[in-house]
Amino acid sequence: MSEVFEGYERQFSEILASLSQKCTSAAASDGEQRRQKVSEIKSEIEDAELLIRKMDLEARSLQPSVKAGLLVKLREYKSDLNNIKNEAKRITSSNSKQVTREELLESGMADSLAVTSDQRGRVLMSTERLAQSSDRITETRRVALETEELGSSILQDLHNQRQSLLHAHNSLHGVDENVGKSKKILAAMSKRIDRNKWIIGGVIAALAFAIIVILYFKISH
Repeated sequence: MSEVFEGYERQFSEILASLSQKCTSAAASDGEQRRQKVSEIKSEIEDAELLIRKMDLEARSLQPSVKAGLLVKLREYKSDLNNIKNEAKRITSSNSKQVTREELLESGMADSLAVTSDQRGRVLMSTERLAQSSDRITETRRVALETEELGSSILQDLHNQRQSLLHAHNSLHGVDENVGKSKKILAAMSKRIDRNKWIIGGVIAALAFAIIVILYFKISH
């Protein structure tokens, strides 16, 4: 259900309960007190009609599956408000004609009280539904907050893991560079060893040849 519609509904239920109470109070009063009550009733009826129009616009802006149920409730609220308006008209008419309290009760106050009782029952039911909806909204928000916190924690863990992987990659890159340098050094050393071998081999061969020549001359003489 739309939260906007629920807000209008809550205000309408409060005004309807106030109107029921003021109609009962106005019917049991007379003179200036009754005129004051009638003035307050008219003002609140205008407020209630405005809320009816707002709820109607909000309901028609929603999806069909939601709109249908809200329009049914809206018809009930319109009926309740019409009953209050009819009762207000009877009170106003009675006030203008200076009808006594006893005549007002005989002309239909009993039926009015029955209607008022039914309206109060509807108001109580509406209030209970609103309370249940508010509880569901509160629970939904709590779950959303917990989910958001969990998501933030997971993102932080992933960020830390990414940093660790980047650090490990950089370390391996440094190791690869050191290995490359070591290979170059070993290759250079291997070349030097080979070159030294040839040099030593040449020196040994020269010495051997010199020794052979010396021995040959000694033998010849």
